[in-house]
Amino acid sequence: MTLKAEDLHKAAHLARLNIEPEATTPYLQALSSILALVDEMQGINTDGVLPMAHPMDATQRLRIDEVTETNQRDTLQKIAPATENGLYLVPRVIE
Repeated sequence: MTLKAEDLHKAAHLARLNIEPEATTPYLQALSSILALVDEMQGINTDGVLPMAHPMDATQRLRIDEVTETNQRDTLQKIAPATENGLYLVPRVIE
């Protein structure tokens, strides 16, 4: 796919980017090479290839889900302007 300068400026306008005139050629070359790679990848047969969530087959280390704070709802609701049945009441903002 060959990009033209006007295509680049239309995309930049949609993305709310300002591209200086002297930067047009390097951007066109970079985007054209990216689109050429995408076209090349579209031609590869991927039938039977399972999608991967992560290429390194890594697992994320998670911390233990423990309660570290005490329940302070009653204490905090005492200083709230308005509460009802354990919930905070707030002013209506949408009619």
